[in-house]
Amino acid sequence: MRTHSFLIILLWSSVFYVVHVTPSQKRTNKHSHSERITGMSENDGKTLHRTKRGWMWNQFFLLEEYTGPDTQYVGKLHTDQDKGDGNLKYILTGDGAGSLFIIDENTGDIHAAKKLDREEKSLYVLRAKAIDRKTGRQVEPESEFIIKIHDINDNEPKFTKDMYTASIPEMSGVGTSVIQVTATDADDANYGNSAKVVYSILQGQPYFSVDPETGIIKTALPDMSRENREQYQVVIQAKDMGGQMGGLSGTTTVNITLTDVNDNPPRFPQSSYQFSSPESAPPGTPLGRIKANDPDVGENAEIEYSISNGDGSDMFDIITDKDTQEGIITVKKHLDFENKVLYTLRVEATNTHPDPRFLQLGPFKDTALVKISVEDIDEPPVFSRPWYLIEVDEDAKEGSIIGQVVAQDPDIAKNAIKYSVDRHTDLDRIFNIYSGNGSLFLSKPLDREETPWHNITVIATEINNPKQSSQIPVFIRILDINDHAPEFANYYETFVCENAKAGQLIQTVSAIDKDQPPRGHRFFFELVPEFAVHPNFSVVDNKDNTAGIMTRRNGYSRSKTSTYLLPIIIFDNDYPIQSSTGTLTIRVCACDSRGNMQSCSAEALLLPAGLSTGALVAILLCIIILLVLVVLFTALKRQRKKEPLIISKDDVRDNIVTYNDEGGGEEDTQAFDIGTLRNPEAREESKMRRDVIPETIFQIRRTAPLWENIDVQDFIHRRLKENDLDPGAPPYDSLATYAYEGNDSVANSLSSLESLTTEGNQDYDYLSDWGPRFKKLADMYGGEDSDRD
Repeated sequence: MRTHSFLIILLWSSVFYVVHVTPSQKRTNKHSHSERITGMSENDGKTLHRTKRGWMWNQFFLLEEYTGPDTQYVGKLHTDQDKGDGNLKYILTGDGAGSLFIIDENTGDIHAAKKLDREEKSLYVLRAKAIDRKTGRQVEPESEFIIKIHDINDNEPKFTKDMYTASIPEMSGVGTSVIQVTATDADDANYGNSAKVVYSILQGQPYFSVDPETGIIKTALPDMSRENREQYQVVIQAKDMGGQMGGLSGTTTVNITLTDVNDNPPRFPQSSYQFSSPESAPPGTPLGRIKANDPDVGENAEIEYSISNGDGSDMFDIITDKDTQEGIITVKKHLDFENKVLYTLRVEATNTHPDPRFLQLGPFKDTALVKISVEDIDEPPVFSRPWYLIEVDEDAKEGSIIGQVVAQDPDIAKNAIKYSVDRHTDLDRIFNIYSGNGSLFLSKPLDREETPWHNITVIATEINNPKQSSQIPVFIRILDINDHAPEFANYYETFVCENAKAGQLIQTVSAIDKDQPPRGHRFFFELVPEFAVHPNFSVVDNKDNTAGIMTRRNGYSRSKTSTYLLPIIIFDNDYPIQSSTGTLTIRVCACDSRGNMQSCSAEALLLPAGLSTGALVAILLCIIILLVLVVLFTALKRQRKKEPLIISKDDVRDNIVTYNDEGGGEEDTQAFDIGTLRNPEAREESKMRRDVIPETIFQIRRTAPLWENIDVQDFIHRRLKENDLDPGAPPYDSLATYAYEGNDSVANSLSSLESLTTEGNQDYDYLSDWGPRFKKLADMYGGEDSDRD
């Protein structure tokens, strides 16, 4: 048998702490024999042997939070092959090896280099081995051991929340659960009482209590009222070590609110209220507010107001303001001071959401007395009806009374009333009213067919106080009388075929009437007496307000008679009976075999049945030729030359003077009689101008005679002034030519004798741009070739 050495793990205790060493569950004798395990290796088939170890320590404890001056000694690694000569080297691997746990390579001593925290890591698994420094061979197989950190009470209990909020209904019984608080301790619950937490109440007694084990907070007093106190602050402590002295503790705050329940009825602050209202207040007018106090909140404080009894329950009403929980007293009907002055109401306030648990406390309602006084005011007149309907015949005479309206002053004074018609509703002034008694009468005749209804407004005003007035609508219906005769409903275009047979219906006529009899219209049709036995046509009354026109013979001829006039009398059945005569025009037409009209004109008989295409083309060509001739004639007429302005050289007028005598120059006074210019009466001749249309409305202007020896220049200026100031002068340019130049003219000679010397330098082409009125002048001065010729 072969013997092997083994590794011994020595566990030491420190000076101040006890280290508990736990041996392995399986311990064998350190000199036990080898156990042969028979098996074949896959490589060489050799027999393998496994040696059991003698003693193995695989678990021990180490205190956490070590605060000593030196490192904490954990234990020692040692093998029996260690001769103390330093040839062996101890190596430690695993959790925290080299950082938390340090081993002395020569001696195998293990120390904890840092302070350990069990709550951070409670278990460390390490492996140890010993090797020969010279050969590097492992002299012992690697051994695994566990270091468990031993817990100490270094953590206080902590609540899950720093502050809790809870609520509970008021008036709850003792022991009612409010909320549960929870605290946790990070210490090891399996070791000692470090993690055993006990709850206690530090603040909040005697109202609340806490279960020491579960942390459930409960009520400790009965009937806690929210109206007395609503908020409570409770401080709870959690202590470990089972609550024993020396244990660590933590606290939390719980804010508890009592919620409201409907445990208080509404109460009026006073037993009676006084209000007043003017009698003119319309329905719905608020008079005042009352409020019952309820210390509850929310829906538990909602109040419904009502009128339980009283002599004013029919005249007043009360509604609830949901926002303010007030009762608003309003007017329900119109008040009348003259009828009643004071009303009394009994108002009741009731909770809308009572709680059945507290009904034994009493009725959740309260009542108050409300007195309302009515104030008198000056009221406007009041009509006996809200509106009036008057019916009047259409033929009522002017000035006849058609109806009456009545109004009176509702006040005690009973002031006098005057009536009038609002003219905005009767613009045509058809109706009028007697101001003293309100009787309506006609001012103009009526016409139902034009206006069947009249809607007017009558105003009643107090005489002593015109500001007090009221108005009333009056509806006037015009009753119909039979004053219109019936007439044909349409204009009928009636024809009869030439081949018509006797007894054939050719037209159905109907009638209308502007009147509206109460029993409806009923019309009768017949021929006038002189045509009662008409040889050609007859009228058959259909008894349904229509009549049929029937033929009385076979065949009609257009060549003999193309049109027949048939007078028909139309009667109605109302009183007085009205009638009218309507004439029906019947044309004789050619029809086909099925009675469809083809032609009704008599001239068609003289024409052939149809025209050939050649005839139509010839007619069209003739029309075109005539149109061309008319156009040519019109064009030629427009191009015809106008009559010359001056026909005769003997026609001498103020506007144009022509002469052909050139004279002998400026000094020659013998060639022309200058007296003509000096004679004012020469212009007085009533010769008509040929360049304008004669106007007979213009009177011949008579001028004052001039002095015989007046200067020509002065004469010309006077004539020019007369023409400028003459309102009857034509609005066109005129040319006045005077032969006399005067003495010492600064313009030199105006004679054309010397124009040959300067004619070559003048350009008269611009005269052609002045239009047709200057065409002749442009031809005279613009044509150089003709002048040379």
